[in-house]
Amino acid sequence: MYTSIPFSVMDIFKQLPESTRRFHALKNILVVEPAPVYAHQDILGSINYELYSYVRRHKLGKVLVSPVDVYLNEEHVFQPDILFISNRRLPVINKKGIFGAPDLIVEILSPSTAKYDRGQKKDIYERCGVSEYWLVDPETCVSEGFHLKNGSFQALPAARGIIKSVLLGETFRFQ
Repeated sequence: MYTSIPFSVMDIFKQLPESTRRFHALKNILVVEPAPVYAHQDILGSINYELYSYVRRHKLGKVLVSPVDVYLNEEHVFQPDILFISNRRLPVINKKGIFGAPDLIVEILSPSTAKYDRGQKKDIYERCGVSEYWLVDPETCVSEGFHLKNGSFQALPAARGIIKSVLLGETFRFQ
């Protein structure tokens, strides 16, 4: 009896069991991240609470936290720490994940991912049409953001303990 054998990283990615481990497919390479540390999770919880509360109160869409698979294209699948999808883009959500670019992504930096989050991942999010991308350092509480304008990310002012979202027109505080 013959069975089908996966022949790409994306095929393997789609067959991975549900897990609390974080997996990404990046240019047909499977990336496994270590579990986040306490500071990462503490900041993630704080930002998620503020963002989720605001979005829900104003009925703007959905806020989700990792792990949820975001399929940007056939080569790139990520599990962003926090993501927002506006009401008009809700059809990108289905039972297997998100199929398309979220409107906003927040990544909490860690030593093992900071270079990747600021480099390749940022470039891919930009190319795939993520409207706003925020990076937060859990040690310093400094956030750095990027807003998509005319197809290119424009840097937003870095700040300590806040995220000033151009997309949502709101400032979110965290500590």
